[in-house]
Amino acid sequence: MKTYFQNKTVVITGGSSGIGKALVSELLTHGATIAVCGRKQNALDALQQEINNSSLFTFVADVSVEADCKAFIDATIAKFGKIDILINNAGISMRALFRDLDVSVLKSLMDINFWGTVYCTKFAYPSILANKGTIVGVSSIAGYRGLPARTGYSASKFAMQGFLEALRTENLHTGVNVMWVCPGFTASNIRNTALNPQGQAQSETPLDEGKLMSAEAVAAEIAKAIGKRKRTLVLTGQGKLTVLLSKLFPGFLDGMVYNHFKKEPGSPLQ
Repeated sequence: MKTYFQNKTVVITGGSSGIGKALVSELLTHGATIAVCGRKQNALDALQQEINNSSLFTFVADVSVEADCKAFIDATIAKFGKIDILINNAGISMRALFRDLDVSVLKSLMDINFWGTVYCTKFAYPSILANKGTIVGVSSIAGYRGLPARTGYSASKFAMQGFLEALRTENLHTGVNVMWVCPGFTASNIRNTALNPQGQAQSETPLDEGKLMSAEAVAAEIAKAIGKRKRTLVLTGQGKLTVLLSKLFPGFLDGMVYNHFKKEPGSPLQ
């Protein structure tokens, strides 16, 4: 893997924080050229100042907007001449019972998590196809198992994985690899920015972030999986067990998942 990313152009959506930012640092150490998009110019400027590497290109784009995705991909190709790897990492979460939820919250999650993946993949695909590259979706265990108080998040990740699985099958003989990554709970900002019933950031996390898998560890595992051109990557023992039980004992898992999320501080299930 030490040489796999050399002379390759990697596109990462949502790369100014969390797993995306960790991927930037990880892949730059392997010699990749990287293009990153994010919604906030100041966050991208801070990333540029921290990384300080001429191989990093940043671009302001909201992946829920199709025109922004096209502009980002076009700018990347204009800058570096090609795209070898696309990592659809941009995402947002939520925490609210469906009965209390404004439907616009579900739409926001689908627009970012699902449609953002579709838009960027569509525009980057010709270059990735020409280079027999890789398309990655950073999904979640919620893409295998619906989670209570996360109806919109689970739906968007199920949709992402279905899209990528179909796309992978279409590309079995083209040389393009399509894979999806399902981290377990990871220390990141995603729970602080998760939407409440009214669509506002909850600005707090119900978990002890210090006990979670670090974004840097997740990024290292993703890099290895890309280098090996894997189909899927499920991280953490809890995540792997959840995926297994959802296949073997889905009814039993209903109760386990309910009880687990009911114990969260401030859980809507209480």
